[in-house]
Amino acid sequence: MSKVHIIGAGLAGLSAAVVLTAAGRSVALFEAADQAGGRCRSYKDTKLGRRVDNGNHLLLSANDATLAYLEKIGSRNSLIEPREARFSFIDLENRQRWELRPGRGPLPFWLLDAGRRVPDTRLLDYLGAWRLAVAPPDATVTDCIRPEGPLWRRFWEPLVLAVLNTPPERASAALLWRVLKETFLKGEDACRPLMARDCLAASLVDPALAFLEGHGVRFQSNRRVRSLQLENGYLSAIEFGDETVALRPQDSAILAVAPTAAAQLIPGLCTPEEASPIVNAHFLLPRQSEACRALETGLPVLGLIGGLSQWIFLRDAVASITVSAAEDLVTESTDKIAATLWQETATALGLGATPLPPHRIIKEKRATFAQTPAAMARRAPCRTPWANLFLAGDWTDTGLPATIESAVRSGRTAANLILGDKE
Repeated sequence: MSKVHIIGAGLAGLSAAVVLTAAGRSVALFEAADQAGGRCRSYKDTKLGRRVDNGNHLLLSANDATLAYLEKIGSRNSLIEPREARFSFIDLENRQRWELRPGRGPLPFWLLDAGRRVPDTRLLDYLGAWRLAVAPPDATVTDCIRPEGPLWRRFWEPLVLAVLNTPPERASAALLWRVLKETFLKGEDACRPLMARDCLAASLVDPALAFLEGHGVRFQSNRRVRSLQLENGYLSAIEFGDETVALRPQDSAILAVAPTAAAQLIPGLCTPEEASPIVNAHFLLPRQSEACRALETGLPVLGLIGGLSQWIFLRDAVASITVSAAEDLVTESTDKIAATLWQETATALGLGATPLPPHRIIKEKRATFAQTPAAMARRAPCRTPWANLFLAGDWTDTGLPATIESAVRSGRTAANLILGDKE
């Protein structure tokens, strides 16, 4: 039987391994780090006494590939899923709170209801979104939408930062349109927010490893690839430094690593080069606080407008804060970051003058590639010039932003291309 060698055990590699294993293929899974999950890893933080995520991620009910992946590994019920699509916000400048509530139906008729849309906006304000639909490939978001008014400040700018992790004046308009088509323009059924109940690893990583182990796949960590032997149109061997794994003519490989690593291993590979950082903060909250009691109702996620913080995720008495496109913040000291983000968190959660609690600041300097029009042209396809070598990763040409859904979809695409080939 042929074997598929998967290099990289982030969500792209895990997704490919699950699809191939479920189809009966023999799989070898390698990872350079000491654990699987890539940027969706979770760990026990001794300072907080909790298992926390390296970064916050929110799924949507439109993420079909991710939901199918969760079904296959048996962890679909590990998500918190509200019955309605509701996104709660607070404006830190005036303390105003509101909810964005997309309605049912494939067309945004819900915008006719002032109670569902962003406060202080008119129906006509939303029509500018259609300029994104006809935007040329080199257009940025601010080329299509004026960066002014309540709708910009309370919807467009937060949306761009959340899904593209790139400042709007540099972010790809075409990519944002793709997101809108798959979510808000399809109505509530595509917009329900989903959140891991315990942690990302418990939903997306650990069950996948258990599934693979149950099917005889051995996960090999701390296995960094040094080079690939590419000759005569095929990948013939994978070199790990202390070992060379030869591929038989019927074998295949999927390279599911970061774009910088892929470019080092494949000569002439075109990949997005510029990275965009994300800063995350985790604060341990008093268990008797109103914020902790909010865990018992609805989705414990709050959007912030008017500050550096953009989202607060609440889980197990920990408030986890996200700042996307954090080019300026990432260079600051962790003490300064903690003080600033805690002040905004305390305001948003009604904690008053509560002193800075135990916390952890995490800087991901290369959280995603900068999703600019120029970078879109550098996203590589799944197929390579070598017949038995395929690419996967959220940076490849999935048509989606660098998200969990993009990573999972890329792995599924690579696996399906291999399954379409003859044994």
